[in-house]
Amino acid sequence: MNWHALNIAIVGGDRREQEIARCAAATGATVKGYGFPWPEGGIAGVIHEKSATACLRDADFALFPIPGIAPDGALFAPQCSERIIPDRAMLGAMRKPAHIILGWADQNLKSHCEALGIGIHEYEWDEDLMLLRGQAIVEGMLKVIIENTDITIHRAKICQVGHGTIGSLVTRTLYALGARVHVAARNPVQRAAAYAAGAEVYALENLSVALADSDIVVSSVPAQIVTREHLRYLPKHALLVDLAAPPGGIDREAAADLGLKFVWARGLGSRAPVTVGRSQWTGIRKRIETLRSTADEG
Repeated sequence: MNWHALNIAIVGGDRREQEIARCAAATGATVKGYGFPWPEGGIAGVIHEKSATACLRDADFALFPIPGIAPDGALFAPQCSERIIPDRAMLGAMRKPAHIILGWADQNLKSHCEALGIGIHEYEWDEDLMLLRGQAIVEGMLKVIIENTDITIHRAKICQVGHGTIGSLVTRTLYALGARVHVAARNPVQRAAAYAAGAEVYALENLSVALADSDIVVSSVPAQIVTREHLRYLPKHALLVDLAAPPGGIDREAAADLGLKFVWARGLGSRAPVTVGRSQWTGIRKRIETLRSTADEG
C-alpha cells in the first residue's frame, strides 16, 4: 500500500502517543498530532497542530487514545489544557472515507461517526495487544500498591476481581510475590485458570465472601460490579485499585463514603510509553493496512 498518500491524525493521549506518532511517521505518511505531551525538539516527521479541529482536517485516519473516553465524551488527554470532545463539525472535516482507530468508543462518538459515514475500529479488548502492554500495566499496579499501603504484598490478602487477560497477569504476579490471592470471576474457565495459578477462587455471586478481610482489592472488570454492599465487608485499611476503563469496576463514591482508600489506576500502560506505544502501533498498522486493502479491492 502507498503510505505516502495517507494523512494520519493523532489526537489526545500521553507519551505513548509520542511513540505511536514516531512509528506512523516512519511509514512516510503525513502525520499530525495534538493533545498529547509534545517533547522539546518535536517529533521527526510529525506536524504539531494547534487544535484538534486542525489536526483532524483532511485526515484519512484518526488515532484516539488507548484508555478511551470520559463520561462527558472527552478523549483521554491528561496533560492537555483543554478537554477534547470530538463533535460532528470536528469529525466532519476528515477526508472521506475516513476511519477512527481507538481503544474504545462511547455511544456519542459512535452516533457522530454513523451520521458522517466514518468507520470506528476499537482494539481495547484485542487479546494480543492486551498481552503486549499487560506487563506495563502490572508493573504500574505494583507501584500504586506499594505507594498506598503500609504492608508488604507478601502475605497480604489480595482479592482480584475479574480474571481476563489483564486479571490473569495480575494474579500470577501477585502470587509469585507471595500474596494470598483470592479471585472472583464469572467465567468457570477463568476460575479454573486462577486455581491452576495458585489462587483461591469464587464465583461472582460469592464476591462478598472473597472480599472479606482483604487488605487489597484489584478490579480489572470494566463494569461496576463491586458495589457499596460488597465494600462493607472490607476492613478500613483496605486499598482499592481499579484498573478498568470507564465506568470502572468499583463504586468509588461508595468507597469514599465508607472511608476506604481508592485509586482509579487507568492508563497504567503509560509507565512504559515506548514499549506500549510500539506494541499498540503494531495493531493500528494492521488495521490501516487491512482497511486500505479492502478499499482498494472495492
